[in-house]
Formats: sequence, C-alpha cells, structure tokens
Amino acid sequence: MSSKTAKPPLRSAAWRISLWATFAFACGTLVFFVFLQNFVASDIQRRTDAWLSGEIETLGDVAEHTPKNALYSRVVSEVAELATREIPNRTPSEGNFNDSVFFLQAGQDGTLKLWVGIGSANAALNAIRAAHIVSDHPSDVRIPGFSVPFRVASIPMEDGSRIYLGLSERDDLRVLRSLRFRFFLLWLLLVLLGFGMVFFSTRRMLSHVRNITEAASTIGHSDLTARVPVTHRRDEVSQLAITLNNMLDRIERSMHQLHTITDSLAHDLRSPLTAIRGKLESSLSAADGEGAEAVVSAIDELDRLTDFLNKSLDVAESKADALRLTRSEVDLDELLRVMIDLYEPSMSEKGLKVALRSSGPLRVLADPALIHRMIANLLDNELKHLPSTSSITIELSSADEIASLAVEDNGPGLDPEVFEHLFERRVKGRESDGHGLGLAFVDAVTRAHGGAVTAANRDGGGARIVVLLPLHVQARIGSVSLNAAARS
Repeated sequence: MSSKTAKPPLRSAAWRISLWATFAFACGTLVFFVFLQNFVASDIQRRTDAWLSGEIETLGDVAEHTPKNALYSRVVSEVAELATREIPNRTPSEGNFNDSVFFLQAGQDGTLKLWVGIGSANAALNAIRAAHIVSDHPSDVRIPGFSVPFRVASIPMEDGSRIYLGLSERDDLRVLRSLRFRFFLLWLLLVLLGFGMVFFSTRRMLSHVRNITEAASTIGHSDLTARVPVTHRRDEVSQLAITLNNMLDRIERSMHQLHTITDSLAHDLRSPLTAIRGKLESSLSAADGEGAEAVVSAIDELDRLTDFLNKSLDVAESKADALRLTRSEVDLDELLRVMIDLYEPSMSEKGLKVALRSSGPLRVLADPALIHRMIANLLDNELKHLPSTSSITIELSSADEIASLAVEDNGPGLDPEVFEHLFERRVKGRESDGHGLGLAFVDAVTRAHGGAVTAANRDGGGARIVVLLPLHVQARIGSVSLNAAARS
C-alpha cells in the first residue's frame, strides 16, 4: 500500500523493532546452543573416559596374569586389539583401528617394553612423559605426527611398570563438529524465521497505526466528517481508533456550533448593513453637493466595515482550523494577470509600477474565492502603504512541488516595531489606517491550504512577502505527461 506517510521498510519502526527483537532472540538461542554443545561435549568425554578406565583395567589385569615369556607380547597385543573393537563413537567405515588407538607399556626405568599402534612409539612415550598423566584420571596428550590429541589413561603394574591406553579424539571432534554445524543451521533458521514473524506481525500492527495517522492528517483539511479506520480486533490499536473517533465527533460538533454562530453573526450584521447601504444608495440620487459626498463616504465606511467583518470571521475560523474551503483547480498565473489588470489603473493613478515575472501556468487545488481575496489583500497592502513612484515586482515560480508567489517592492519596508507579530490580528504599523487584518488574512488562507507565508525587509530597501502553496499533483503529472507526449 503506497501512502504519503509510509516509510521504506529499512527506515520503518517495524524494521527497528524486528532487528532488536531478533538480536535478543539470537543471543538467547546462541547461549542455549553453546550450553547444549558444552553439555554434549562433556557427556562424550565422560563416556570416552569411562571406556578408557574400564579397558585399561582389563588390559592391566591381563598383563598382570600373563606369564612373562615369549608369548607375553603377542597375548597382550591381541587383547589390546580386541579391546579397540569397542571404541565409542568410532566411524564405521574406518578399517585400521590402530590409527585411533594405541597401547603402550613402559618399564620401571621408563624404557619402552611393549607398543601396539602406528606411528613412533618413542614420540608417544616422550609425549606421555611430558604430560604427567595421573593414574586415575585420563588426560589429553598431543603426539607428534597426529593432527588431533589422544585421550590417554594409565594404570601401574605390580612389577613397577606402567601401561597406557590412548584413544584418538578424532571421532569425538567429528561428532562435535557435526553437532555444531547442525546447531548453526538450526540457529540461523530460527533467527530468520523469528525475524520474519516479528517483522510481519509488527508491520501489520503498525500499518493500522499508519492508517490512523493518514486518516487523521486529512481530517480538518478536506473533510471533517471523515473518521479513522477501526479494526475488528479489540486490542490497543482498536481502542486508540475508537477514542480518536469519539474525540473527532466532539470536534465536529464544536466546529458545527462555531459555524452556526459565525453564520448567524454574519447574517445578523450583514443584513442591517446591507439595508443601510441600500437606503444610502437610494438617497444618493436625491442628494447634491456636500450631501452626496457624505453619502458616498458613508457607503465607503459601510463597505470597509463589511470587509472587516468578513475578514475577521475568516481569520477566526482559520485560527480554529475551521475555515470552510470549496476546492477546485486554480491557475495562479492566470489569476495574477487578471488581478494585475484589475489593479493597474489604481496603481498607475498613484504612480506605482507593477511587473510580473512568471514561469508559466501553475495550478493549485484551492478555494478560488479565498485565493482571489488573498491576492487582493497583498495588492491592497502595496497600494495603501507604498509612496508614489515606487515599483512592485510579482514573481511566480515553482520548486519541489511547491508554488512560490513573491511580492516585493522598493518602498520603506516593514515597520520593525510590528515585524515579529506581522501576521497576527489587529497588528499594524503606526502610519497604517487599516484594521490590521490584511496580512493576518493572507496567513490564514495560506495555512488553510497547507502552505506558509514569510515576510522580510530587503537589503536594498523595501519589503518582500513570499506565499508558498502546494502544487496540484494531478495537474503536475498531467503536464509532465503532455510534455513527454509532445517531445515524442
């Protein structure tokens, strides 16, 4: 689902939550597998040590009761070879047992008396001497010529000699390597599966929050009757949506009451003003001289009062985010040219020069009446406050899907005393005879359309007011398509 608030998966909250949850799960399972691997390794070693201890006692008993004659070596060797057939964890495909087991008997003086196995007997004897093997506890011994150590058990004889039985740890290490590899594959599978489940469930849960955010962001800008979606599950997200909808119901009722009050107030004030203006216009035809001037002045004051009333109500509704908009596509370039043609006679009469620099048609989705009044306020502001012989430049451009309407002049600039509160109601300069609602109305209309307005004094003198409004996206896409079609 594409939306303006949706983020790429790698930058979403679901991705971060999934990473941290997976990291914690991976660490936990890794610790468990390490503990399990150590437990299996110690159990294998315990079984190997038990086999060595049992076999070394059997070989010691055979050696003790075998006569020391020419057949001694052959008898003990055959018994040692028979014992190796019961090697634990031995690979079935191996043929020669001597590559994994050796039997060694050393005399009381440390000389070699009997050797059963492959490799160098002296190398094995020297390695055993260096390991200082304890009789009742098998030990690891590394013998030159072998890549893996041997687990060696020892037992003393009555004649002072000592026999040693060594078992290669090759098969034990092979079992542990196979176990570690399977543990790693299982760990990796669990981590990936856990990440996928956490990411899917978290993203699905947060998608409801995103839907609520999208719906809430449009409420008040396009349709106050819209509501956030409510899921069928009675979870925290569903309760949040229900609470927001209840709050929106109260806001809608408040806005409806506000509109009712403002409409009633406007009607109650406009009706007598309209009636008075009609009577004044009727009496104007019968008045002469000073009387006619007084009637015209009264009509002008009534028009100013009516304009003040309309602006005050619009600004108040905008401050409450309740300004009612009837949106349609508006071409700012065309509207500016019409407005300049309308104001140019008055400005020429005062000695003001107006120049328009436009990049071409720029369409916004806005209320035409409010945009028309906003531009009229900007031009009225220039007409009322600029001295004669001043020049006004209006520039219309766009960048990053934003339309920019800049109005600048070479007049005295904005009053520094009211500069920080320029867009607030009833704020005006010392020399202004207006109501202080012109720029406040411009700011209210701009914000109601999702834009912004800024004002500043130019370095070379004069003021610059910039109104930013979002372009109509569909119109922009259509223009791009038309241009592409024209090029092709």
